Amino acid sequence: MFWQGFVQGSKTAIPIVLGYFPLGLAFGVLAKDAGLNVWETLIMSFMVFAGAGQFIAVGLLKAGATFVTIVATTFLVNLRLFLMGMALQPKIKNWSKLRLGIIAAEITDETFVVASDHYSDHEPSWPFHLGLNVTSHMAWVISSGLGASVGNLIQDPARFGLNFALPAMFIALLVGQIKNHTTLIVAVAAGIISLWARTVIPGNWHILLATVVAASLGVVIAKWMGK
Repeated sequence: MFWQGFVQGSKTAIPIVLGYFPLGLAFGVLAKDAGLNVWETLIMSFMVFAGAGQFIAVGLLKAGATFVTIVATTFLVNLRLFLMGMALQPKIKNWSKLRLGIIAAEITDETFVVASDHYSDHEPSWPFHLGLNVTSHMAWVISSGLGASVGNLIQDPARFGLNFALPAMFIALLVGQIKNHTTLIVAVAAGIISLWARTVIPGNWHILLATVVAASLGVVIAKWMGK
């Protein structure tokens, strides 16, 4: 029974895997360009497992930023995962603390979207969620390691557009989630708020601010429409 659910989760993760491989390869190349070796890249992808945070971290590393700056910046960028965990918590609150900890350590934008969509018409399942997360995580680790391995063969990665790989993935995720007028309004509002906040607030607080305000707007609209 456990393995049946795990395999189902792994199969559901296939679209994520297909998206992670080019992204992981791009990250590995950029990590190599920033001075990390293959093992350091693999360890970072295994321990951190946060695409946006890792891309930003290697960019700051290459720019010569201090350790404190890198940690603080990636922390702010990854605060959105805290909100995702809060959104998932009501559905999996009966799981043990150990299971919740494992899920929390591997939550990403992609696994959150897929799990939330799956649980809209299925009961929450620990084997399914574990299969989804582990499969996605291993795809990221392996692809980033491969990217770092061939990093020396690619000079000036930016000229190939590899630094746009992550934004492209987020755009694809966004398009897939716009299913009605409410989600469209929330998406547009988040973009406008983020752009405005980016010009007036230093650092990366604009990401968290746009997430909170746009999500709140979505709740208000949904209640107003009686949904």
